[in-house]
Amino acid sequence: MRFDLIALYGGPDQVMTVTSAFASIVGILLIFWNKVVAVFFKFVHLFRGASKSASCTPPQNTSKTSS
Repeated sequence: MRFDLIALYGGPDQVMTVTSAFASIVGILLIFWNKVVAVFFKFVHLFRGASKSASCTPPQNTSKTSS
């Protein structure tokens, strides 16, 4: 029998604790999902720079119509 494999055994009492903590973290993320996404896009914007996001704005209509 390999005793090193027995050391890696995770019984239900260990697994349920880990899954409960994971579910709590996911639940909190889902509650504040809009805030999490906003922070993520601010973080991405920080590294991409303002110059690339300025080119994403639609051009303004400057043509004059006859009245």
